[in-house]
Amino acid sequence: MGSPVRVLAEATPDTRDRYVDLLRVASLAAVVLGHWMMAAVTPDGVGNLLAVVPALQPLTWLLQVMPVFFFVGGFAHALSYRSLLRKRPDGSTDSVYAAFLRARLQRLLRPTMVFVLVWGVAALLIQLLGGGGGLTGVTLRLVTQPLWFIGIYLAMVAFTPPLLRLHERYGWGAFAGLTGAAAAVDVLRFAAGVPYVEFLNFAFVWLAVHQLGFLRADGRLGAGPGLHALRRPALLAGGGLITAVALVAFGPYPLSMVGMPGEKVSNMAPPTLALLCHGLWLVGAIELLRAPAARLLARPRAWRTVVAANGVAMTAFLWHLTAMLGVYGAMHALDVPLPEPATAAWWAQTPLRLAVAAALTAVLVAAFRTFERPAPAAAVRGHGPLAALGATLTLLGVLGLSMVGFAGLLEGRTALLIAVPITAPAAVAMTLCGWLLVERAGRGRGVQ
Repeated sequence: MGSPVRVLAEATPDTRDRYVDLLRVASLAAVVLGHWMMAAVTPDGVGNLLAVVPALQPLTWLLQVMPVFFFVGGFAHALSYRSLLRKRPDGSTDSVYAAFLRARLQRLLRPTMVFVLVWGVAALLIQLLGGGGGLTGVTLRLVTQPLWFIGIYLAMVAFTPPLLRLHERYGWGAFAGLTGAAAAVDVLRFAAGVPYVEFLNFAFVWLAVHQLGFLRADGRLGAGPGLHALRRPALLAGGGLITAVALVAFGPYPLSMVGMPGEKVSNMAPPTLALLCHGLWLVGAIELLRAPAARLLARPRAWRTVVAANGVAMTAFLWHLTAMLGVYGAMHALDVPLPEPATAAWWAQTPLRLAVAAALTAVLVAAFRTFERPAPAAAVRGHGPLAALGATLTLLGVLGLSMVGFAGLLEGRTALLIAVPITAPAAVAMTLCGWLLVERAGRGRGVQ
């Protein structure tokens, strides 16, 4: 008997698109590395290296790869939903929707709920014992910030069935409609000054990138023999890059494709048309690399590496900030000098900090990886409306927790979620209840 990873890798069918698995791992790894590199920690708090050294901001045009993850998600969601439709026993899309949500969210929400509960208990104990100041307080605020990605991704899953139907009817027209909606939102925001309209682009921008995954699933991004297959990816990459450059050069958009402290306009929160165009060029670029990547992944060792990394990718993403801030906390506790960010001493220390953060992340992954293992598949039955309610509650809870963090639990610290104040305990309760509803609905339980 070989190792589980070897067995799983050798059992991979020839029809599987291995490149998509590589893109999922690589995009999350790039986000983790970017967060570690950009953290400019001082005794006064945590800043952003890109604000200290603005000349590094063009690097975000390579390292801001969240659009790739949503693109890969669209591809995987289309295949998964269609597979469940073919297996439905009663012809009901309602039951398929519940089973689809449960199947797609299990590996996402189980490790997320463990992360939330572990940190929630730790934060409460720390503050009951009188802690929560200094770097500890900063940590309690920051560790939940990556959960915004979980919330947005959850929305992508929930909207897959109706948007897949739009795609099947209109094809590229559905993508063009979402892109046009994103552009209209920015016109209303910047030219007409309409308040709050910009938040609509949390949906339009990310759903447009997600729609590209549907097109890939149907072979409509790069079809045909030889060089003809590269035509659309090249047009997508070139057009997206040229448009993004023009928008930044002549429009109200900042250069950085990640959020910067104190900036009046961010390309990320809420997303802008410039970020969408950035996503288009990234998707086109990675599609141009599909053939050489496929040759690489045909090698058993390379594919086993991807399989192993995919099995722990979400766990590593959830805990990587904990590891990074743990490194800085240990340095502070041991009185290790912390150089000023971007100085020669800071850069010289960077490889060691990254290595220790990676090692600590590996320890945390070893401790929590079991919660990312896929559960046995459930029958294609369930209760769609109950699953939709659960997904909505989980989405709001996760987004709320990403905003409020775990600091100030005893003081009732709040953050605004869609104009409604929310506390960390309320966000955790919503997340947990929503997840349980998705689980229950996906198993067909609780249905009269």
